[in-house]
Amino acid sequence: MTRISERTVLFADLRGSTSLYEVLGNAEATSVVTHTVATVARAVPACGGQVIKTLGDGLMAVFDDSAQGMLAAQQMHEDLDHLVSRGRERGASPGLRGLRLQVALARGEVVEMAGDCYGDAVNVAARLLDHAGDNETLVTAQVLAGLPLAAQKRFRNLDWMHLRGRAEPVQVHVLGGRRGIDTAATQFGQVLHTVEPEAVRLVWHSVNEVYDGEHMPVVLGRSPQAHFRVDDSRVSRSHARLDWHGGVFQLTDLSYNGTYVRFSNADEMVSLRRGSCTLHGSGVIGLGGSPSDPAAPTVRFEVLSFLDTVPHPS
Repeated sequence: MTRISERTVLFADLRGSTSLYEVLGNAEATSVVTHTVATVARAVPACGGQVIKTLGDGLMAVFDDSAQGMLAAQQMHEDLDHLVSRGRERGASPGLRGLRLQVALARGEVVEMAGDCYGDAVNVAARLLDHAGDNETLVTAQVLAGLPLAAQKRFRNLDWMHLRGRAEPVQVHVLGGRRGIDTAATQFGQVLHTVEPEAVRLVWHSVNEVYDGEHMPVVLGRSPQAHFRVDDSRVSRSHARLDWHGGVFQLTDLSYNGTYVRFSNADEMVSLRRGSCTLHGSGVIGLGGSPSDPAAPTVRFEVLSFLDTVPHPS
C-alpha cells in the first residue's frame, strides 16, 4: 500500500566506527556498532516515530511532526553520551570512547511504499549529514518552523547550503550546545580577541577569496557546489565548513580523511576529525593531508579585522 503524507525525516550516522574495526577486529567491532545503533534507535519509537531501516552504522526514521523528531534526536545524543561514559568508566578501548553521532532532519511530502520512504525530504535529510560535524544536529527551515518557540531559540542559522545532487540550496540550522571542546583552545591556550574579526581570507593557488560573517557558512571541498572549491582527489566533496559563531570563525571537519590546521605562531598542528577549532591570526589548512606534506592540498587563511582594512597614517 502506498501512502503520501507530510512527515519529518531523520537520518542518524555513527562516526568513529572505522577505528573500532582496526582495534577490535571485524567480529567484535560489528557487535559493538550493532549494539550502539540499536541503543540510539530506541529513542525513535519512544518519541512516537518509526524506524524505517538501519544503515550499517546509521538509521533512517520518520515522524508525524518535527517536535517528535527533535526530541528523538536529543535522546539519541544523550543515549550515546551515556554509553560512551559507561564505556570510559569500564576501561573501554579509545575507539569506543571516540564514537560520535551526527543527526539531520528535513520535512516535506514523503511517499511510503513497501516499507521504505521516498521523496525530496528523504534526499535532503540524507545529504544534510555530509554537512554535520561531530555531535551536531542539523535541521531544515521547515523542521525549525514546526518546533515550539523556546526550542527554536536553541538553533543557530547556517544560512543556505548546496547539497549534493540537488539544484536548489536548502536553508539549514544547527542545534547549539552539543559540539565538543574547541581543539585550538585546549592545545594552544584560550584565544583572546582584542579586536573582533571581520572576515577570513582563503587562498589556494590563484584562488583568493574573502568571506565575512554575512556570507557564512562557507563549505570548502571538491564539489562544484562548494563555496571555496579545491579540485584535488584527496579533498572530499564537502570537506570542511567555516562558520561565524559567537564573534569567532570556526572551522569544522566534514570529511573522512581529516582536516589539519597549522597556525603561523605555533609549531603544533591541530588535527580535526569531525571536530572544530577557532581560526585566529593566520596559517594553513590541510584538506585530506597534513600541511607538512608538500604534496597535500593546502589552503592559506588569514583572519582579518576592521583595522586591517583601514589605511594607517604614515
